[in-house]
Amino acid sequence: MQNRLEALRKQYNVKQETFAEAMGVSRQTISSIETGKYNPSIILAIKIARYFNLAVEDIFIFEEA
Repeated sequence: MQNRLEALRKQYNVKQETFAEAMGVSRQTISSIETGKYNPSIILAIKIARYFNLAVEDIFIFEEA
């Protein structure tokens, strides 16, 4: 699943460490989500969306195969 997390985080000038702390996860988790190596749980996806005041669908792009 693709996502816009890194672009949004940079747009808001938030470091991975700061964002990870706000989400209650490790910096490595945020890095893995940004690179597509890990898909967040629905709970984490909602927390991320709320942080940016966006819908989950505006951040995470699901493409059916």
